[in-house]
Amino acid sequence: MGTITHAQTALPPQIPIFPLEPTMLFPGVPRPLHIFEPRYRAMVADALKGDRIIGMVTLKPGYEADYAGRPPIYEIGCAGLITDVEELSGGRFNIVLRGLVKFRVTSEDHSRPYRLARVDPLPEVLTDTQRGEVHARRQRLEALITKGSSSKVEPDTTDEELINMVAQYLPMEQSNRQHLLELENLLLRAQALIDLIESKAGVTVMLRRTWPKPTVR
Repeated sequence: MGTITHAQTALPPQIPIFPLEPTMLFPGVPRPLHIFEPRYRAMVADALKGDRIIGMVTLKPGYEADYAGRPPIYEIGCAGLITDVEELSGGRFNIVLRGLVKFRVTSEDHSRPYRLARVDPLPEVLTDTQRGEVHARRQRLEALITKGSSSKVEPDTTDEELINMVAQYLPMEQSNRQHLLELENLLLRAQALIDLIESKAGVTVMLRRTWPKPTVR
């Protein structure tokens, strides 16, 4: 398993995009993936030769009819950096993609077997006052996800990591997760998560002790 540790936040104007049914990636959160489809093996191989950036987007309902082609996607996704990679037999990969920044797809380039998109970055900016409000919401969210459990959140977990980790991994309807990703900033996302959990609107509350196993693709 190869690992890189340097930070990289600049988003190129064109990136490969990896479309999946659920929204898969939020800023600051890792996502393990198992890559085996030929077009996505090519995507990862090319990314490893370059800046290691891949964007993740959500497929719109009805994608099954054209899954092998280029079915419609939601235009807002999240770019990630490949931080860990394990090359497997047959050209397959296990990778870890860590969320960097949200983006909006403006157009696509059809020159590769996988999808390339021209994107505009959507950084989430907070004022000093909003950061204080985020921390208060984080404390409420942490209390909700640990209620009735002996599990605890690691003390060095940042507000962004905790809020976006819950947004990424908490079981919920696909439409809810995409809505969370599209919210303008972390403060709105934290409050939306609190509202979802307190209303139990299509979510199951559980704190994960470990990161999920790689998603197969």
